[in-house]
Amino acid sequence: MADTVVVRTGGEQAPEPGGFAFEERPRLLEGVRAYGLIMAMWVRSTMAYRASFAMTTFGNLAVTAFDFVTILLMFSHVDALGGYTLAEIALLYGVSATAFGLSDLLLGSMDRVGRRVRDGTLDTLLVRPVPVLAQVAADRFALRRLGRITQGLLVLGYALLSLDIAWTPLKVLMLPMMVVSGAAIFGAIFVMGAAFQFVAQDASEVQNSFTYGGTTLLQYPPTIFAKDLVRGVTFVVPLAFVSWLPALYVLGRDYPVDLPRWVAFLPPLVAAACWVLAGLAWRAGLRAYRSTGS
Repeated sequence: MADTVVVRTGGEQAPEPGGFAFEERPRLLEGVRAYGLIMAMWVRSTMAYRASFAMTTFGNLAVTAFDFVTILLMFSHVDALGGYTLAEIALLYGVSATAFGLSDLLLGSMDRVGRRVRDGTLDTLLVRPVPVLAQVAADRFALRRLGRITQGLLVLGYALLSLDIAWTPLKVLMLPMMVVSGAAIFGAIFVMGAAFQFVAQDASEVQNSFTYGGTTLLQYPPTIFAKDLVRGVTFVVPLAFVSWLPALYVLGRDYPVDLPRWVAFLPPLVAAACWVLAGLAWRAGLRAYRSTGS
């Protein structure tokens, strides 16, 4: 009788014929490497048409700039919005737009999961020896999204030049921390939204309401919103940790919800907790997936 071959998908690999065993590469490093390779492939494809890349990137910058133009138009009629000056709102806007832009650049393709589930193309990713999350995240990597990041950085630069802030070492460190932690929080929301699409395939707009809608919300001061909404984006969906809480610490302003000042330093921990939840949600979504058979 022929020997039975057993294939195991998790844990240690079965010994190869001849008694040799190959150690499985850590999944995280494997996923990062796969993401980098797929991303590089799409970047090379994009840069093959450099004029097109330049035009689409500029177009992306121009379109996203209209959000700030709207704020400028409002300030042509008022001196303050919710008690905040134009420069202060520019700080909120710049941090939120830059953080979201980074997340959208790296993980913006996650909203295609529902489409892949519907048309059955997710099955192709499942049979490849590469983490599915890395494949989905890097799929159709769009370098033109750099336009949003550039626009956010320009507004942030304007805010820093215009504001009269009593800088301390903590406030200086707070700026890069806000952007990096904010990008991580938005990224976790992208992954959790994609995991939900395993169950509700038409839920991409629900995901967008928390990502694209979230960054629009954070571009305005929390004082213009109802306190229940502010509590919701503080304790339920922690978008407030992207910019509101740390930015208000930098500006020396009080948060509408009564919280201690040290909460402004929690965005890295909140981002880590969000990614733990996102990882669990993604694994649960993959387990719940049932192939269409097409």
